[in-house]
This record gives sequence, C-alpha cells and structure tokens, in this order.
Amino acid sequence: QAQLVESGGGLVQAGASLRLSCAASGRTFTGYVMGWFRQAPGKEREFVAAIAWSGRQTYTANSVKGRFTISKDNAQNTVYLQMINLEPEDTALYFCAAGRYVSTSNYDLPRIYNYWGQGTQVTVSS
Repeated sequence: QAQLVESGGGLVQAGASLRLSCAASGRTFTGYVMGWFRQAPGKEREFVAAIAWSGRQTYTANSVKGRFTISKDNAQNTVYLQMINLEPEDTALYFCAAGRYVSTSNYDLPRIYNYWGQGTQVTVSS
C-alpha cells in the first residue's frame, strides 16, 4: 500500500527556516512527479513545488520562489522542502503528493496527483 509520510513541521518565528521531509513507501514511485502543496484554514489547497523523479526538473510557485527549494533523495525514497525566511503567510498544513501523469501544463493542479500524505503543520508567528 502506497504511503507518503510528511515530517518536519513546527511553530517558528518569522525569518526562521524549516526543512520538511516526505518519506515514500509501499510501492515504487519511479517516474512519478513528487510535489508539495499547502492549505491554510478557509483556503484552497495551493501548489508549492514539484520535482521530477530524475530530479532534473523542478517547479516552484512564484509566492515562494527564492525562499523554498525542493529536492529528493531517490536512494532514501524521500523528498524534501527546504524553507527559509518564513513568513506568517506561509502558515498552513503542508502536504506531500505523488503523480504519475504530471506534466509541464498541470503540475500545479492537486487533482492530477494520485497519492497524498496526511500533512505536517507549519505555523509562522510574526
């Protein structure tokens, strides 16, 4: 059974850094695009970043570009989201996702992703 488990969230002050991890297990995710999304209370799920299985192609939302970096370690079946200079607006539940049919035209659409984790909470205080 495929499983994505996020970790690394927490409560931090504005300007701090966090690194989120997503451990994939239960099936092979070779060829899948791995993504990070976030959802704040009362808002829709929002694309944050995605990375191709090869690691050679990444996508990052404009709202976090320059502050968030996605990476992966295929040997560890783990995807990371390094976040620096966190802002209160970054407060949300962060989800890891895996999609088999993600392309350059739809990588930011949650419905394209097949598997989801339960999320890890990031709270940034001002």
